[in-house]
Amino acid sequence: MDSRTDNAGMVVRRHRLSTRLWHWLNALLLYVLLTSGLGIFNAHPRLYWGQYGANPDHAWLVLERFGGWITLPARYNLSMSRHWHLAAAPIFAFALLFYMLWSLANRHIARDLAFRRDEIRPRHIWQDIKDHARLRFPTGAAALRYNVLQKASYIGVIFVALPLIILTGLTMSPGMNAAWPWLVDLFGGRQSARSIHFLTAFALVAFFLVHIMMVLLAGPLNEVRSMISGRYRIPKDRP
Repeated sequence: MDSRTDNAGMVVRRHRLSTRLWHWLNALLLYVLLTSGLGIFNAHPRLYWGQYGANPDHAWLVLERFGGWITLPARYNLSMSRHWHLAAAPIFAFALLFYMLWSLANRHIARDLAFRRDEIRPRHIWQDIKDHARLRFPTGAAALRYNVLQKASYIGVIFVALPLIILTGLTMSPGMNAAWPWLVDLFGGRQSARSIHFLTAFALVAFFLVHIMMVLLAGPLNEVRSMISGRYRIPKDRP
């Protein structure tokens, strides 16, 4: 991210090509994984903790089957949902690994996502929360930097939620149970991993909805253009 100018109204290069490619690939893959995952979930829409889970066992969550419009495919077809899910999952996992390694190599993480000492002070965090609640988005040069809430959410998604959903997905695979039996113990059983997988998926949906809302409120044309071409017009300072 380029923060070399304070001139409001100037068009600058904001997002690197690697960030833009990973962003849009991720959007597509997460859509396929979520909709096909709901298709798989429809086969048994109950969640359990521990090693076992079947109709006679106590389920901590029981849901109705999701409607066809939100699943992939649009009608109940367990084998096809698994096909889509297992086709997208390896691409998703390796894309995340590549992006992590590339972001370490080009210092994107150290430069753009690492917290500065003054950012983690309670007064600064509280001010950012109030600014977001009032829809007072950064302007001028400050708009070129991630604020503390953005950094916390992106770090949480990239380094916690996405690896967690990959590992819990692997834990549900019988083949991975044989190769890496420690995964089952790590999450307290396959059914616990399934529950965590489901909860993490919906946490990512919540993040996506908030992310879209912030883009719309901050100026969708400018924000989307910066993620397509990398070019971003610096917002003018408030009076």
